[in-house]
Amino acid sequence: MAAVWDLPDFDDHEGVHLFRDPASGLTAVIAVHSTALGPAAGGVRFWHYADANGAITDALRLSRGMSYKNAMADLPLGGGKGVVLASRPGEAISPAQLEAFGAAVDSLGGRYVTAEDVGMSEASMKVIATRTRYVSGLPVAAGGAGGDPGPFTASGVYQGVKAAAKRALGADTMAGVHVAIQGVGSVGGGLARLLAKDGAKLTLADVNGDKAKALAAELGADTAPTEEILARKADIVSPNALGAILTAESIAALDTRVVAGGANNQLATKADGATLHARGILYAPDYVINAGGIINVGLEYLGQGDRAEVEARIARIPERLVAVWDESDRTGQPSSDVADAMARRLIGRG
Repeated sequence: MAAVWDLPDFDDHEGVHLFRDPASGLTAVIAVHSTALGPAAGGVRFWHYADANGAITDALRLSRGMSYKNAMADLPLGGGKGVVLASRPGEAISPAQLEAFGAAVDSLGGRYVTAEDVGMSEASMKVIATRTRYVSGLPVAAGGAGGDPGPFTASGVYQGVKAAAKRALGADTMAGVHVAIQGVGSVGGGLARLLAKDGAKLTLADVNGDKAKALAAELGADTAPTEEILARKADIVSPNALGAILTAESIAALDTRVVAGGANNQLATKADGATLHARGILYAPDYVINAGGIINVGLEYLGQGDRAEVEARIARIPERLVAVWDESDRTGQPSSDVADAMARRLIGRG
């Protein structure tokens, strides 16, 4: 195993913290990329990895993405991420592991604020909150900021997809626009429902094929195998599952005008952003379009505003995407590189 600071995605993280609690079986990573703008905020995911390096690399990439996401969303928060390792695929996290993770978060003294991500829920956050106050995404009263970030992420992605359709297709409405959606969980499923109301033509795929078929039946959509969805001919391809799915091979197979979705770290490498750009495919940088969830739980943690304020801030996601695309057009640089440069300037690393 390489030293952490020698990994390609280390990017001068302020801290990478490894935790193990034998009593509960917890093995976890908390990566803190930057606290330049405020405490490092980012969710924790529970996932099975092939090896420890894969888990640490995921934490590093996600943490850096949260620095960029929070900066571009104009939140006074830095970027961090937690990863709890599952011992096998499909395993459920235990209450004891959640408590131990809460203690790990608390040991950092507020430098990292956690919330829910893949494999976690509001109920998980309630257990974590028994051991630390540095947690968000907790159940809230009607009209308040906070709670499950998924629907808010879906709302922001939906608004970003519409902005991308306007930009690349000249579409003033989503009626008849074909969107191929990879992943129909909280975000992808929420996006699909919103687009269906607009009359979009949908093709859905998920690793849980029955889940995709059930939602397709509900919405009058088509389905495709997960291994084929990115290559389906569509006006817009929307990745909403796990990251690193835009590779040289998958980009070469794309038959679309737009890639716009809620998955984190969609580009496998920096060079893949340039490959998309060279193909003339409009790309919505993931941490710009998918910021709705962190806007919600971030404002909850900060105690700044209510549900109306959350929705008003999410409504500004399209204008941020347009600013990135305008700069890309002016400079000829890929939108992914433009967004990275903007975000790094905001956190003092430009």
